Amino acid sequence: MSSNPAAERRPGLRDRASGQIVAAVAIVVAATAVRKLMFPWESDDYRYFLHPWYTHIADHGGFRALSDIGFSDYNVPYLYVLAALSHLPVQDLAGIKAVSTLFDLLTAYFVHRIVALRHPEGSWRPHMAGAVVLFLPTVMANSGWWGQADSVYSAFVVGALWFVLCRRPWWACTFLGIALAFKLQTVFVFPFLLVLLLTRRVPWRALLAVPAVYLLLDVPALLVGADLGQLLTVYSRQTGTYQTLSMNAPSVYLLFQPGDHADGVRRAGILLTGAVVLALVAWVVLRPAGRGPLRPGGWSRELTDTQIVLLATTSVVLVPFLLPSMHERYFFLADVLSVVAAFHLPGRLWYLPVLVQLASAGTYLQYLAHDAARYTKVELFGALMALAAVAAVRATAQEFRRTPVGQDGTAGPDGTTGAHGRAGAGRAGADGTPGAHGTAAGPVHGAAPEGRVPAVERG
Repeated sequence: MSSNPAAERRPGLRDRASGQIVAAVAIVVAATAVRKLMFPWESDDYRYFLHPWYTHIADHGGFRALSDIGFSDYNVPYLYVLAALSHLPVQDLAGIKAVSTLFDLLTAYFVHRIVALRHPEGSWRPHMAGAVVLFLPTVMANSGWWGQADSVYSAFVVGALWFVLCRRPWWACTFLGIALAFKLQTVFVFPFLLVLLLTRRVPWRALLAVPAVYLLLDVPALLVGADLGQLLTVYSRQTGTYQTLSMNAPSVYLLFQPGDHADGVRRAGILLTGAVVLALVAWVVLRPAGRGPLRPGGWSRELTDTQIVLLATTSVVLVPFLLPSMHERYFFLADVLSVVAAFHLPGRLWYLPVLVQLASAGTYLQYLAHDAARYTKVELFGALMALAAVAAVRATAQEFRRTPVGQDGTAGPDGTTGAHGRAGAGRAGADGTPGAHGTAAGPVHGAAPEGRVPAVERG
């Protein structure tokens, strides 16, 4: 018998890895095939927005058409995608949906990487998490049925979260800048980003990458003659387009009818959202931790991976739930990150993605399947998302109230980490799993048993 237990495990790990590769390929093929079945269906958004934009671009010279972006209310990065498609031998509907499908896959990849940081080498849970995300009804419908681009910005936001967990703040902010350039809905994670800045998990100087990348992506349009002022005000024009308190979103505004006071309720909703966000950020940053209360100028809280994931999830559930004039699609990030949170705390949050998905998918049906709308009550979807928001806030608060098990980042009985907060060892190894000493040198040696996590914090 070999005296090296790690060597004895390697054949089994290799066999499992081979099986996981086959499973991953099968998942990708199946997810793509399901979406392809939906490709022929034309949504109203395609007929009245995406197709006319594509036609305008194709008729005006492709990228040269972006010298005046007044024909669209999207920012130029997505218009670059349409311009590129106009030069390819592909029908625009199929091309648009194929792009969204590719970003579905990228989103699932980053979900896999995030969950892999939580679980030991060889675990099937990262693959399960990626598969769940790919086959969520709203994720499939958004790209394959609807032809929307919410997976594009979401892929970069989820990628940014992974970079935060890997302690690569510049890459995280770069990805957030790309996400913001594609969709304004990236701001839903800004409360989470504020916590990272105030706790020094992300240095303030790294924040410069967000506007820098955003502006850099405007350069191609400027080179073909676009007006800088028009480029910089595209989101301000978007926010003035819709005045309804809820654009079919499962938000708090589905739970009551304001009557003639809609304008006042809208202003109050914006103020309420700001107040709630600031209160939660202050609670996280200023509450006592370890050696006493944190004071301005001395904030330095070490966040655990689980706390970071829960903060991000709470941010993308709570903000669109409270803000007025939201669309149903604006909960796309909540759909995805609720799954990540459930895989981080399966015993406590298994029901969170169920609540979010029921609410989100229900409102999708209101728009995509008008006949089904007769058999549903929109108030129910608002109530379900309210329960999800309460559950996310409650779980986050509980995680921050937990007494650290140790000062060296060791794991508690349920897998939560101690004061130094790594559910793995800092950086991922060559195979994407956490290394035993936070290096990228290669496979883990002496990996923790299933359900446990290594306990070495990277300095």
